[in-house]
Amino acid sequence: MVRVPLSPQERQRGERFGALLRQARGDRSMVEVAAAAGVSAETLRKIETGRAPTPAFFTVAALACALDVSLDDLAAASAADADAESSGQAMSA
Repeated sequence: MVRVPLSPQERQRGERFGALLRQARGDRSMVEVAAAAGVSAETLRKIETGRAPTPAFFTVAALACALDVSLDDLAAASAADADAESSGQAMSA
């Protein structure tokens, strides 16, 4: 199976999402949060660093639950960042 390469926007979205998770994790260790979510610490690390920019829905849902963040809040924060970026690009064009 050949994967279609991610666009720059998809990569940026993954990096924004990872930053949101790191911020929500706060002082908790990556291992602690990963264990609470039922995912490996390596999976969480890849998501947080943007190396896995398109995690599975159930992984995102488990992490949101472990971090006590609603999926709506994660989606809104990701969309707000994307809207701010696209309006900045539109202004510079």
